[in-house]
Amino acid sequence: MAGALEAVLSDQQAGWLADARARVSAAPTQVGAVFPAVRRSCGAGLLPSPDATLSGWTVDDAARALLLVDVARAGLPPDDLAREVQDLYRYGDAAERRAVLRALPLLDAVLGDRALPVVTDALRTNDTRIVGAAVGPYAASHLDADAFRQAVLKCVFVGVPLASFSGLSERADAELARMLADFAHERIAAGREVPADIWLVLDRFPEAVETAGLREELSSPVPERRAAAQRALAGHDAAVAQEG
Repeated sequence: MAGALEAVLSDQQAGWLADARARVSAAPTQVGAVFPAVRRSCGAGLLPSPDATLSGWTVDDAARALLLVDVARAGLPPDDLAREVQDLYRYGDAAERRAVLRALPLLDAVLGDRALPVVTDALRTNDTRIVGAAVGPYAASHLDADAFRQAVLKCVFVGVPLASFSGLSERADAELARMLADFAHERIAAGREVPADIWLVLDRFPEAVETAGLREELSSPVPERRAAAQRALAGHDAAVAQEG
């Protein structure tokens, strides 16, 4: 991350960040004073990086994450670090909140589950930038089974791609598949579109599709429902045929 930043920051921007990092390393509670100035001082463009874990990150995301890593390395006790993280999130704007959420996996060894309130708050919003940042590796490691399922449903409702949801393939279970299949059935019954990426889960639990009666909707006497079922199942059936 530091190397990717070095490649895009000007000498002036790099100097500011170095000073800010030295400041929080010496006095960790000063992070709240420098955090809001990062975007203005370092820029906000996308961060070019071959590291897939940084895909979609911005320059200010990365700079703020480095500041939080420095705070953790400075030896701040876990409860105090959690307080700083929660305050930065609570009082920050959308970009600052997103940066906090993206930095959580880097702080996991110190924080443990102490930052879960930040994740659960983020999942209450309808801001796709915030929700997308919340469902990273930290959430995958610390959300309990029910909260994880609800987070997946939240992504489906607000339009955050499930392919970006960390830990989905490892943690998806039959209950999550049932919930997604029921959601799909409700959408079909209303003649509405079904997000195609729910098949990332449903393809692993085909019994949930049958139990929810999705295919029966192909014979619905209601044209809107029949058409919605055809659209929902067409992509799935084409993919299965191609694999075969």
